Amino acid sequence: MIYEIIILAMIAAFLGLRLYSVLGRRAEHEEEPVPTRFDQPDGPPAPGKLRPPPAQGTHRPREYSGFPLPVDRGLRDISGADRHFDLMSFIEGARSAYAMILEAFWKGDRETLKDLCDSDVYAGFEAAIDAREAAGETVDNRLVRIEEVEIRAAELAGKTARITVLFKADIAAVTRDASGHVVAGSLNDAVESRDIWTFSREVSSAEPHWLLDETDEG
Repeated sequence: MIYEIIILAMIAAFLGLRLYSVLGRRAEHEEEPVPTRFDQPDGPPAPGKLRPPPAQGTHRPREYSGFPLPVDRGLRDISGADRHFDLMSFIEGARSAYAMILEAFWKGDRETLKDLCDSDVYAGFEAAIDAREAAGETVDNRLVRIEEVEIRAAELAGKTARITVLFKADIAAVTRDASGHVVAGSLNDAVESRDIWTFSREVSSAEPHWLLDETDEG
């Protein structure tokens, strides 16, 4: 009987030591949680673990899809040279410029045209305005709506970015003589207009505005 008690006590002591050993190791591991991929290091990096500095002067051209290869390549070249270039902003700006330039031309607003066009295009608009005024004619045109704005071409030539845009618009046009009589057109019937305009900008310039530097009919 005494021997059985001694043997049981020894077994209990042995099991207790094993249990203590296991729990002790578990407790030590629990005091040092294993970092996960979501954990972010706090404070400065440890010696020998310096983080690399951010890359300087690197800029990846934006991705463009749905365009013919030459247009896609041109847009990539432009965005690579001008980190501030944004295609959607450009399209909205081109839409606004189209309306403003037409309105300025119809009203004979030379100052606005000079701000929005390069010298060659401005000279063409000015000559047309001069001829219209010399004939005593006025226009009463209205841009009803812009149906479509489509990028037709894009290129980076040196430091000059050029983007060609097709505008499909409905325009009601009326021309009046010096007496105010209608000599051409009607405000009741809008006619579809297809204009191909090319805008340009020096990518190295601090000036963000694009200028109209070529016009054609679609």
